Formats: sequence, C-alpha cells, structure tokens
Amino acid sequence: MAPLMIITMFFLWAKSMLTVQGGDPTITFEWKVTYGTISPLGVPVKGILINGQFPGPNINSTTNNNVIVNVFNNLDEPFLLTWSGVQHRKNPWQDGVLGTNCPIPPGKNYTYKFQVKDQIGSYMYYPVTAMHKAAGGFGGLRINSRLLIPVPYADPADDYTLIAGDFFNKGPTSLKKVLESGRNLGRCDGVHINGKVAKGDGNDEPLFTMEAGKTYKYRICNAGIKTSLNVRFQGHTMKLVEMEGSHTVQNDYESLDVHVGQCFSVLVTANQEPKDYFVVASTRFTKREFIATGVIRYNNGKGAPSPKLPPPPVSWAWSLNQFRTFRWNLTASAARPNPQGSYKYGSINITRTIKLANTAHKVDGKLRYALNGVSYVEPTTPLKLAEYYNVADKVFKYDNIPDDPPAEITKVTMEPIVLNMTHRNFVEIIFENRETAIQSYHLDGYSFFAVAIETGNWSPEKRKNYNLLDAVSRHTIQVFPRSWAAILLTFDNCGMWNIRSEVWDRRYLGQQLYASVVSPNKSLKDEYNMPDGALVCGVVESMPRPPPPYT
Repeated sequence: MAPLMIITMFFLWAKSMLTVQGGDPTITFEWKVTYGTISPLGVPVKGILINGQFPGPNINSTTNNNVIVNVFNNLDEPFLLTWSGVQHRKNPWQDGVLGTNCPIPPGKNYTYKFQVKDQIGSYMYYPVTAMHKAAGGFGGLRINSRLLIPVPYADPADDYTLIAGDFFNKGPTSLKKVLESGRNLGRCDGVHINGKVAKGDGNDEPLFTMEAGKTYKYRICNAGIKTSLNVRFQGHTMKLVEMEGSHTVQNDYESLDVHVGQCFSVLVTANQEPKDYFVVASTRFTKREFIATGVIRYNNGKGAPSPKLPPPPVSWAWSLNQFRTFRWNLTASAARPNPQGSYKYGSINITRTIKLANTAHKVDGKLRYALNGVSYVEPTTPLKLAEYYNVADKVFKYDNIPDDPPAEITKVTMEPIVLNMTHRNFVEIIFENRETAIQSYHLDGYSFFAVAIETGNWSPEKRKNYNLLDAVSRHTIQVFPRSWAAILLTFDNCGMWNIRSEVWDRRYLGQQLYASVVSPNKSLKDEYNMPDGALVCGVVESMPRPPPPYT
C-alpha cells in the first residue's frame, strides 16, 4: 500500500475517533424544538417544547457513553442548548454556550457529539439564547455509574427526575423586552414541579408512585430563572447521596434548599401509611412565598394528601448552615474530579487568586450587572471561534478585569470579559456578593471544590476556615447577601469556559465571563480541533477555515 494512502487512512481513522470515542457505547437522540402552549401555573402561555414535551425528554446515559443529539430548531429565532455540568473534556466545541458555539439558525439543525467522560450524577440541559429558558427547553440529564463500579447505596426501586423552578407568565419575548428596557424581571408568578402544580382537589394525577417498604431515588434540579427553592416531602425524610456529580456523606434532611442551577440526588423510603402525599417546592428569600405541590401516590394506597404542608425554613442563615453539612464521600468508588482520584486538593499550592465582585449599575439610564467593573457584552463572533481563527484581537481583549477589584466600584464599562488561564494551574476563585440579593454561579467544563461560604468580606486569613479535606466537588455554588464563597480547581481542561450567574436576568445583563485555557503543546492530548459541521458566524463566517492547530 502506498505511503500516502496509509497516511490518509490513518488521518481519517484518527479524525473519527475524536468525534466519537471508540469502544464506548453511543446513544443517539433526534430533537425537534417547537413552540407550543404550556400552562404550568394554569395560565396558557407560549412555551418551548422538545419533541412536544415540557419539560423536555430525559437523557439517560452511563459513564463514558458517547451522546449524539441532533437538534432541529423550528423556532423563529436562533436557539442553543447547553449541557450544564457535563465537562466536555478537551472538547469545548460541544458546550453549547454563545462564547463557544454559534446559535442554531431558525429552520436549521445542529448535531451535538460529546462524551460523558469519567462522570456520574444528576445534571440538566437548558437553552442559553435570549430568554428561552423562561419558556422551557430544559430537561434532566443523568449519568449512571457503570455496572462494574459499586455505588454506595442499594439500587432504588425506581429513579425519578424532579425538575422545579420559578415561572413567569409573561413569556420569553416580553421578558426580553423588560430586560432590554433597563429593568430586572421582578418576582416570578409562581413555581412548578415538572411543569405542573397540583390543585389539591383530589383529582390530581400523581407525578410519582411508590410501593410501601421500598426506597426511591429522586434527582432534584432547580431549572428556574432566578429564585432559590426549598424542596421537601410530606411525611418523609430525604437521604442526600449525590450532588452535581459527587457522592456525598449520606445525611438525612427534612428539606433541602436547591439554588438556581443546582441538582441533588436523594433517597426517599416509602415508610408511611399507604396513601397520597405532597412533594413541595417553595420559594426562598422572597417577600411573598410561592408554593408548588405534586402528588406522590403509594400503590394501592387510600386517601388524599393532607392539606397541612410541612413548613419551610425561615432564613438564609439556615441555608448557610445546611451548606456546611454537605461533605464529599471519600470512600465511594466513582468517577473522580481531575486530577483523577485526587483527595489531596488541600495540599496543592494556589498559583492565582481571582476575586469576582458582583455589582449593579445604571449605564445610559439602563440597568446592567457587572463583575469587577465590567458588564459582559455578547459579541456576534463566539470567543472560541475568534481564538481558533487567530482573530481574537478583533473580538475581545484578555484579562480586562483585575484579579483583585477595588473596595468600591463606581464606574462600569461594557465589553466581553475573558481571563487568560495558565494550563494546569491550581486557582482560587472568590465570589464576593456586595449586594442584598442571593447569587448563584456556575462554571462550565469543570467541577470545583466548594471550600467555604461565609458572611462579610474575604481576606487571605479566611483560608484557615476552608474545608480542605472533604468539600464537595460540584459545578454551581450560591453566594448569600453581603457574603463570599470560595472555590478551588485545577484549570486542566483546555477550551473557552463560561463562568456565569445562574440568575438569568443578571447573566443576560452582564454578570458572566469566560476563562480561556490553551495548551502550550498544541496537542490533541489536550484539546480537540474544531469538528466538521461546526457552525460559523460573525467575523469568521466568510474566512477560510484554518489548518488544524492541534496535532
């Protein structure tokens, strides 16, 4: 065989291996995204459906599965989905945020191809374009442990996804106009559980069923826009077993605060009188409490649920104290955060400390939210594309915010924010909340160690209060009013990764940024090249595709 033919065949084989990892099972989905009428609060509104469903279909995968999702956008505006919590190792091209991907144009489709590499746990997907998340397009994404890997609890009788969130009856177009007029969204109109609210009149269909004496797994996610929720089961306790990809120490809870963007897995044992019970989701830290209920029915049970609901907790101090009870299960066998198998994060030297202070300002009379004095503006060219095509200087500047913001921020500029991160550096990030509203932050591409949340201002001596032994490795962390939160992580996953507020009006109006992690070796061991079929837009749309930089 001619040498040139051998080289060509090897190149084609290697290229296919980068798209779908050979040897691991592949699961494939075809999704049609459409408008439809939904009424989670009893008022018909224009919603976003996936294959006619609200919430969208569950993705049920197993560690190391290759996932292929062909998304057809049948809306009248661009659309894009992100897979919140999926790390996309070496593959930022499938992250599905506007800093890495062009949105899918109306009437077109795009096929996501990613691997749920070395992960387990409960996650979700949702739209990142416009205010689509307020109208639907979200659903559960579970990554089960492989059969050979023991799980630190017995197999449940069934595995349920419970997606709760606040809801606005105005619809996504009206909400977008509110934000662009320079206001925030205000309070929600109510709360739903899996797109519904039980009426409590005895005619509700059950959301979930249980059999007396058996134990069930519930994957609880807050897919809302801006409101923290408390979730509790009438007459039953919850045993927390997993949180955003990490097995946890198995404490029992009567209720759990689930902040925007967070997911928990709990075990609930059907050990009460066989009849109907309510699962309750209620708003936290709001002047007016909104409550949603769903019916859990015992098989062959008799009797409607009691109208007396379990009471909610009363303060954010309660929520802070609950956070301090969460611990990583160090004895569980499971996929581990990078560095693989590391329990020693507390002994790694910190090479960079970044403090991110959120503030609210008026710019030209309109509300904007900022981090360290800069309010993020979405460019028409995805940041990753600009970097790949070597035209970054036409789109953004690196390190345009200080690592240590001033004590008082009085002036705000508007531009993209990109931090240039050194590959494999161990970094400390402090989220400092200088406002009176609770915050929730998410980091794409990684899990981080959530080592501390405390009131007041952060200073270096606060490190003595960090949990450097068994802090949970997760991807979303809340920050209470006039408080701070500290996370630690190794930036070892090359790509362009979004750090964003999960409070959606804040994200939309500038409270987000990106971290660029580039391999100095330009090696396929560190990052994949831009895949065939990737959408292009902005300043690179008419440019010739550059030769693959990674070899």
